[in-house]
Amino acid sequence: MRAGVSVIMTVLNEAASLPAVLQGLEQQTRRPDEVVVVDGGSTDGTLALLHGYAGPLTLRVLELPGANISQGRNAAIEAATGPVIAITDAGVRLEPAWLAALVQPMEDDGAVAVAGFFHSDPAGLFEAVLGATTLPAASDVNPATFLPSSRSVAVTKEVWRRAGGYPEWLDYCEDLLFDFAVLNLGVRFAWAPAALAHFRPRPTLAAFFKQYYRYARGDGKAGLWRRRHAIRYATYAAGALATLAVPRFPWLLPAMLAAGIGYCATPIRRLRPWLQGRPASVWCRALPLVPLIRLTGDVAKLLGYPAGLWWRLRNPASRGQR
Repeated sequence: MRAGVSVIMTVLNEAASLPAVLQGLEQQTRRPDEVVVVDGGSTDGTLALLHGYAGPLTLRVLELPGANISQGRNAAIEAATGPVIAITDAGVRLEPAWLAALVQPMEDDGAVAVAGFFHSDPAGLFEAVLGATTLPAASDVNPATFLPSSRSVAVTKEVWRRAGGYPEWLDYCEDLLFDFAVLNLGVRFAWAPAALAHFRPRPTLAAFFKQYYRYARGDGKAGLWRRRHAIRYATYAAGALATLAVPRFPWLLPAMLAAGIGYCATPIRRLRPWLQGRPASVWCRALPLVPLIRLTGDVAKLLGYPAGLWWRLRNPASRGQR
Protein backbone atom coordinates (compact mmCIF):
# COMPACT_ATOMS: atom_id res chain seq x y z
CA MET A 1 0.00 0.00 0.00
CA ARG A 2 1.41 3.38 -1.00
CA ALA A 3 1.55 5.73 2.01
CA GLY A 4 2.17 9.47 2.09
CA VAL A 5 5.86 10.21 2.69
CA SER A 6 7.28 13.38 4.20
CA VAL A 7 11.02 14.03 3.89
CA ILE A 8 12.40 16.14 6.73
CA MET A 9 15.76 17.75 7.46
CA THR A 10 17.32 20.53 9.49
CA VAL A 11 19.65 23.20 8.11
CA LEU A 12 21.98 25.85 9.45
CA ASN A 13 24.02 27.94 7.02
CA GLU A 14 23.73 25.42 4.19
CA ALA A 15 23.34 27.82 1.25
CA ALA A 16 26.25 26.17 -0.57
CA SER A 17 25.05 22.56 -0.18
CA LEU A 18 21.27 22.95 -0.15
CA PRO A 19 20.74 23.20 -3.94
CA ALA A 20 22.30 19.75 -4.41
CA VAL A 21 20.06 18.01 -1.88
CA LEU A 22 16.94 19.75 -3.23
CA GLN A 23 17.91 18.73 -6.75
CA GLY A 24 18.43 15.19 -5.52
CA LEU A 25 14.93 15.15 -4.05
CA GLU A 26 13.50 16.54 -7.29
CA GLN A 27 15.13 13.69 -9.23
CA GLN A 28 13.84 10.87 -7.02
CA THR A 29 12.19 8.00 -8.86
CA ARG A 30 9.59 8.30 -6.13
CA ARG A 31 9.16 11.96 -5.31
CA PRO A 32 8.20 12.80 -1.69
CA ASP A 33 4.72 14.10 -1.01
CA GLU A 34 6.27 16.99 0.88
CA VAL A 35 9.63 18.21 2.17
CA VAL A 36 9.72 19.91 5.57
CA VAL A 37 12.87 21.90 6.38
CA VAL A 38 13.63 23.50 9.72
CA ASP A 39 16.17 26.32 9.70
CA GLY A 40 18.03 26.82 12.98
CA GLY A 41 18.94 30.47 12.39
CA SER A 42 20.96 30.66 9.17
CA THR A 43 22.74 33.89 8.28
CA ASP A 44 24.26 32.92 4.91
CA GLY A 45 21.29 33.13 2.54
CA THR A 46 19.88 29.68 3.28
CA LEU A 47 16.47 31.09 4.20
CA ALA A 48 16.28 33.25 1.08
CA LEU A 49 17.07 30.19 -1.01
CA LEU A 50 14.37 28.15 0.74
CA HIS A 51 11.69 30.84 0.61
CA GLY A 52 12.51 31.52 -3.04
CA TYR A 53 12.28 27.87 -4.07
CA ALA A 54 10.10 27.46 -7.16
CA GLY A 55 10.75 23.84 -8.10
CA PRO A 56 8.40 20.84 -8.28
CA LEU A 57 8.68 19.85 -4.63
CA THR A 58 6.05 20.74 -2.06
CA LEU A 59 8.44 22.54 0.27
CA ARG A 60 7.53 23.80 3.73
CA VAL A 61 9.98 25.90 5.76
CA LEU A 62 9.94 26.40 9.53
CA GLU A 63 12.18 28.97 11.20
CA LEU A 64 13.44 28.03 14.68
CA PRO A 65 16.49 30.20 15.45
CA GLY A 66 18.74 28.53 18.01
CA ALA A 67 17.20 25.09 17.62
CA ASN A 68 19.63 22.18 17.83
CA ILE A 69 19.45 19.23 15.44
CA SER A 70 17.10 17.19 17.63
CA GLN A 71 14.75 20.12 18.21
CA GLY A 72 14.72 20.83 14.49
CA ARG A 73 14.00 17.24 13.53
CA ASN A 74 11.25 16.90 16.10
CA ALA A 75 9.61 20.13 14.97
CA ALA A 76 9.80 19.06 11.31
CA ILE A 77 8.30 15.64 12.06
CA GLU A 78 5.57 17.14 14.19
CA ALA A 79 4.65 19.48 11.33
CA ALA A 80 4.82 16.75 8.66
CA THR A 81 1.50 15.52 7.30
CA GLY A 82 2.61 12.11 6.05
CA PRO A 83 2.39 8.94 8.17
CA VAL A 84 5.87 7.94 6.92
CA ILE A 85 8.87 10.13 7.75
CA ALA A 86 12.07 9.89 5.69
CA ILE A 87 14.98 11.70 7.33
CA THR A 88 18.12 13.06 5.71
CA ASP A 89 20.58 15.94 6.10
CA ALA A 90 21.67 18.93 4.11
CA GLY A 91 25.11 18.37 2.62
CA VAL A 92 24.27 14.96 1.16
CA ARG A 93 23.88 13.76 -2.41
CA LEU A 94 20.98 11.34 -2.72
CA GLU A 95 20.81 8.47 -5.18
CA PRO A 96 17.75 8.81 -7.47
CA ALA A 97 16.24 5.63 -5.98
CA TRP A 98 16.97 6.66 -2.37
CA LEU A 99 13.40 7.31 -1.27
CA ALA A 100 11.89 4.42 -3.21
CA ALA A 101 14.38 2.00 -1.63
CA LEU A 102 13.86 3.50 1.82
CA VAL A 103 10.09 3.10 1.91
CA GLN A 104 9.85 -0.18 -0.01
CA PRO A 105 10.14 -2.41 3.12
CA MET A 106 7.30 -0.42 4.66
CA GLU A 107 5.01 -0.83 1.67
CA ASP A 108 5.94 -4.42 0.82
CA ASP A 109 6.54 -5.96 4.23
CA GLY A 110 4.85 -3.67 6.74
CA ALA A 111 8.10 -2.45 8.32
CA VAL A 112 7.75 0.59 10.58
CA ALA A 113 11.44 1.55 10.69
CA VAL A 114 14.00 1.27 7.89
CA ALA A 115 17.77 1.77 7.92
CA GLY A 116 19.21 3.25 4.75
CA PHE A 117 22.92 3.52 4.11
CA PHE A 118 25.51 6.19 3.39
CA HIS A 119 28.71 6.38 1.39
CA SER A 120 31.68 8.69 1.43
CA ASP A 121 31.66 11.23 -1.42
CA PRO A 122 35.29 12.42 -1.30
CA ALA A 123 36.83 15.39 -3.05
CA GLY A 124 40.48 14.39 -3.20
CA LEU A 125 42.90 11.93 -1.67
CA PHE A 126 42.68 12.91 2.00
CA GLU A 127 38.88 12.70 2.04
CA ALA A 128 38.97 9.34 0.26
CA VAL A 129 41.32 7.94 2.91
CA LEU A 130 39.26 9.49 5.71
CA GLY A 131 36.06 7.94 4.38
CA ALA A 132 37.67 4.51 4.04
CA THR A 133 39.13 4.74 7.54
CA THR A 134 36.02 5.88 9.41
CA LEU A 135 33.00 4.55 7.50
CA PRO A 136 31.84 0.94 7.06
CA ALA A 137 31.35 -0.61 3.66
CA ALA A 138 28.00 -2.29 3.04
CA SER A 139 29.80 -5.64 3.21
CA ASP A 140 30.90 -4.81 6.78
CA VAL A 141 27.33 -4.31 7.99
CA ASN A 142 25.36 -6.84 10.01
CA PRO A 143 21.76 -5.80 9.22
CA ALA A 144 20.53 -7.27 12.50
CA THR A 145 22.66 -4.89 14.59
CA PHE A 146 23.20 -1.91 12.29
CA LEU A 147 22.24 1.46 13.81
CA PRO A 148 21.29 3.87 11.03
CA SER A 149 22.52 7.42 10.72
CA SER A 150 19.81 10.03 10.31
CA ARG A 151 21.34 10.87 6.96
CA SER A 152 19.22 7.99 5.67
CA VAL A 153 16.48 6.51 7.80
CA ALA A 154 12.70 6.21 7.73
CA VAL A 155 10.18 5.63 10.51
CA THR A 156 6.46 5.93 10.82
CA LYS A 157 5.31 9.02 12.65
CA GLU A 158 3.73 6.75 15.24
CA VAL A 159 7.05 5.04 15.99
CA TRP A 160 8.77 8.43 16.29
CA ARG A 161 6.10 9.51 18.76
CA ARG A 162 6.26 6.30 20.82
CA ALA A 163 10.07 6.54 20.94
CA GLY A 164 9.83 10.02 22.42
CA GLY A 165 11.38 11.76 19.43
CA TYR A 166 15.01 12.83 19.16
CA PRO A 167 16.66 13.71 22.51
CA GLU A 168 16.63 17.49 22.60
CA TRP A 169 19.08 17.69 25.54
CA LEU A 170 21.87 16.12 23.44
CA ASP A 171 23.93 17.98 20.85
CA TYR A 172 25.80 15.05 19.20
CA CYS A 173 25.03 11.32 18.81
CA GLU A 174 21.34 12.19 19.01
CA ASP A 175 20.50 9.82 16.16
CA LEU A 176 22.05 6.86 18.00
CA LEU A 177 19.98 7.58 21.09
CA PHE A 178 16.88 7.77 18.90
CA ASP A 179 17.82 4.41 17.33
CA PHE A 180 18.07 2.86 20.80
CA ALA A 181 14.71 4.31 21.76
CA VAL A 182 13.16 2.70 18.67
CA LEU A 183 14.79 -0.65 19.47
CA ASN A 184 13.53 -0.41 23.05
CA LEU A 185 10.00 -0.44 21.65
CA GLY A 186 10.67 -3.91 20.28
CA VAL A 187 10.95 -2.50 16.75
CA ARG A 188 13.75 -3.62 14.44
CA PHE A 189 15.08 -1.63 11.52
CA ALA A 190 14.58 -3.23 8.12
CA TRP A 191 17.76 -3.04 6.03
CA ALA A 192 17.70 -1.03 2.77
CA PRO A 193 21.29 -0.74 1.51
CA ALA A 194 20.12 0.72 -1.81
CA ALA A 195 18.76 3.80 0.01
CA LEU A 196 22.07 5.58 -0.44
CA ALA A 197 23.03 9.04 0.73
CA HIS A 198 26.51 10.23 -0.22
CA PHE A 199 28.23 12.82 1.93
CA ARG A 200 31.59 14.53 1.87
CA PRO A 201 34.05 13.71 4.68
CA ARG A 202 35.80 16.49 6.58
CA PRO A 203 38.43 18.17 4.36
CA THR A 204 41.26 18.51 6.93
CA LEU A 205 42.75 16.60 9.83
CA ALA A 206 41.82 19.43 12.21
CA ALA A 207 38.18 19.37 11.11
CA PHE A 208 38.13 15.59 11.53
CA PHE A 209 39.61 15.87 15.03
CA LYS A 210 36.94 18.39 16.01
CA GLN A 211 34.19 16.15 14.59
CA TYR A 212 35.34 13.05 16.48
CA TYR A 213 35.96 14.97 19.69
CA ARG A 214 32.34 16.13 19.54
CA TYR A 215 31.09 12.63 18.75
CA ALA A 216 33.00 11.16 21.72
CA ARG A 217 31.82 13.98 23.98
CA GLY A 218 28.27 13.13 22.89
CA ASP A 219 28.94 9.48 23.78
CA GLY A 220 30.02 10.59 27.25
CA LYS A 221 27.00 12.84 27.73
CA ALA A 222 24.65 10.04 26.69
CA GLY A 223 26.50 7.28 28.57
CA LEU A 224 27.06 5.34 25.33
CA TRP A 225 29.68 2.70 24.49
CA ARG A 226 31.30 2.55 27.94
CA ARG A 227 32.99 -0.79 27.24
CA ARG A 228 34.23 0.33 23.83
CA HIS A 229 35.83 3.47 25.25
CA ALA A 230 37.29 1.54 28.20
CA ILE A 231 38.95 -0.88 25.75
CA ARG A 232 40.45 2.06 23.87
CA TYR A 233 41.97 3.52 27.04
CA ALA A 234 43.32 0.12 28.06
CA THR A 235 44.78 -0.53 24.60
CA TYR A 236 46.66 2.77 24.49
CA ALA A 237 47.87 2.32 28.07
CA ALA A 238 49.17 -1.14 27.18
CA GLY A 239 50.80 0.27 24.04
CA ALA A 240 52.55 2.98 26.02
CA LEU A 241 53.85 0.42 28.53
CA ALA A 242 54.99 -1.89 25.72
CA THR A 243 56.85 0.99 24.03
CA LEU A 244 58.71 1.72 27.26
CA ALA A 245 59.52 -1.98 27.62
CA VAL A 246 60.91 -2.47 24.08
CA PRO A 247 64.57 -1.76 25.03
CA ARG A 248 64.39 -4.56 27.60
CA PHE A 249 62.14 -6.90 25.59
CA PRO A 250 62.95 -6.30 21.88
CA TRP A 251 60.54 -9.04 20.78
CA LEU A 252 57.70 -6.64 21.65
CA LEU A 253 58.53 -4.44 18.65
CA PRO A 254 57.49 -6.89 15.89
CA ALA A 255 54.39 -7.78 17.89
CA MET A 256 53.47 -4.07 18.11
CA LEU A 257 54.11 -3.56 14.40
CA ALA A 258 51.90 -6.54 13.58
CA ALA A 259 49.14 -5.13 15.79
CA GLY A 260 49.45 -1.75 14.05
CA ILE A 261 49.21 -3.34 10.60
CA GLY A 262 46.16 -5.31 11.69
CA TYR A 263 44.56 -2.11 13.01
CA CYS A 264 44.93 -0.50 9.57
CA ALA A 265 44.02 -3.54 7.46
CA THR A 266 40.26 -2.88 7.17
CA PRO A 267 40.59 0.78 6.06
CA ILE A 268 43.18 -0.23 3.47
CA ARG A 269 40.85 -2.93 2.16
CA ARG A 270 38.06 -0.36 1.81
CA LEU A 271 40.43 2.12 0.15
CA ARG A 272 41.72 -0.29 -2.49
CA PRO A 273 38.88 0.21 -5.00
CA TRP A 274 39.50 3.98 -4.96
CA LEU A 275 43.25 3.48 -5.39
CA GLN A 276 42.92 0.84 -8.12
CA GLY A 277 44.53 2.01 -11.35
CA ARG A 278 46.10 5.10 -9.81
CA PRO A 279 49.87 5.76 -9.93
CA ALA A 280 52.17 4.31 -7.29
CA SER A 281 52.83 7.85 -6.05
CA VAL A 282 49.17 8.15 -5.02
CA TRP A 283 49.36 4.87 -3.11
CA CYS A 284 52.51 6.11 -1.35
CA ARG A 285 50.75 9.30 -0.28
CA ALA A 286 47.53 7.56 0.72
CA LEU A 287 48.67 4.60 2.81
CA PRO A 288 50.55 6.59 5.52
CA LEU A 289 47.41 8.65 6.06
CA VAL A 290 45.54 5.61 7.37
CA PRO A 291 47.48 5.26 10.66
CA LEU A 292 47.61 9.06 11.02
CA ILE A 293 43.82 9.31 10.74
CA ARG A 294 43.34 6.32 13.05
CA LEU A 295 45.57 7.90 15.67
CA THR A 296 43.97 11.34 15.33
CA GLY A 297 40.49 9.90 15.71
CA ASP A 298 41.49 7.87 18.75
CA VAL A 299 43.11 10.86 20.46
CA ALA A 300 39.97 12.91 19.78
CA LYS A 301 37.87 10.17 21.37
CA LEU A 302 40.22 9.78 24.34
CA LEU A 303 39.86 13.50 25.06
CA GLY A 304 36.20 13.94 24.14
CA TYR A 305 34.70 11.07 26.14
CA PRO A 306 35.80 12.26 29.61
CA ALA A 307 34.62 15.78 28.72
CA GLY A 308 31.18 14.31 28.02
CA LEU A 309 31.24 12.22 31.21
CA TRP A 310 32.11 15.32 33.23
CA TRP A 311 29.11 17.11 31.69
CA ARG A 312 26.94 14.10 32.56
CA LEU A 313 28.10 14.15 36.18
CA ARG A 314 27.22 17.85 36.42
CA ASN A 315 23.79 17.28 34.86
CA PRO A 316 22.17 14.48 36.92
CA ALA A 317 18.89 14.69 35.01
CA SER A 318 20.61 13.41 31.86
CA ARG A 319 21.44 10.10 33.57
CA GLY A 320 17.83 9.05 33.48
CA GLN A 321 17.75 9.47 29.69
CA ARG A 322 19.87 6.40 28.90
